[in-house]
Amino acid sequence: MRSPHQRAVLVDGARRSIARGSKSFAAASQLFDRATRERAWLLYAWCRACDDVADGQDHGHGMTRVDDAPARIARLRAMTDAAFAGELTGEPAFDGLGIVVAETGLPKRFADDLIDGFQLDADEWRPRSEADLYRYCYHVAGAVGCMMAVVMGVDPADEATLDRACDLGLAFQLSNIARDIEEDDRAGRCYLPVEWLVEMDMPPGQHMKPPYRPRLSVLARRLAERAALHEESARGGTPALSYRSAWAVLAAAGIYGDIARRVAERGDHAWDHRVTTSKREKAAWIARAGVQAAGRGRYADAPRDPVLWTRPR
Repeated sequence: MRSPHQRAVLVDGARRSIARGSKSFAAASQLFDRATRERAWLLYAWCRACDDVADGQDHGHGMTRVDDAPARIARLRAMTDAAFAGELTGEPAFDGLGIVVAETGLPKRFADDLIDGFQLDADEWRPRSEADLYRYCYHVAGAVGCMMAVVMGVDPADEATLDRACDLGLAFQLSNIARDIEEDDRAGRCYLPVEWLVEMDMPPGQHMKPPYRPRLSVLARRLAERAALHEESARGGTPALSYRSAWAVLAAAGIYGDIARRVAERGDHAWDHRVTTSKREKAAWIARAGVQAAGRGRYADAPRDPVLWTRPR
């Protein structure tokens, strides 16, 4: 068992990690009550560390090809297994995960699912269909949504609420993919389904060429539309959350949703400069989300759209 001082040190390191890695999530996390906020930071730090190790990057920046991907994934699995077993790893992000597991009863299956997502990248996997795209988004983000729901106090057996939490993760990742098409291309990756590229008559690996930019913007809008559907569905899970947790979730949904919306609005110029949201825009969403959270009861009876992709059980 870690002492209060050791826990405080890990929490402070996690706070610095989220501040550096995601200004959007850092802003939204301030809305949680203290205990939930600290656990959310610790979970983020573990997710961030895994992503950085798998992709040879620093807090989500400077993604590079790695030559030892299998060894990196094996190391992530081993340290994550140790964290769930209550063992100290000597790695702050993984020891922080151990705290989250001890304090919330976080199911290991979601952590394993996330690492499986990194394995897909290590295997240079590419989505062929839209269903493949959602499967990938689940592994790298939907599973995180499920873990965050547990951190916010959702019963791991409450599958309906976990589905909505997964929807928010899918929305975030679809926004990421739309925004990062050019960056991913530079790293030799493409998350646009092959079927979409064929539909738009774009040769694989050539989608960033100037002649194809108008067609690429069509697919970016499609990603934004799919993100919006999952973002709206995620609101149906907020009645199961406390006010402050719902406030944080709705703020994050709005802030991150603006990324996809902005990519769609920019059309052919979406990748000239990295899409971001300003401090003022984040503050506006925080204020708006406070009102939405207070009225979250109106989402209670909204059925989940059966057309939406459903996570594996």
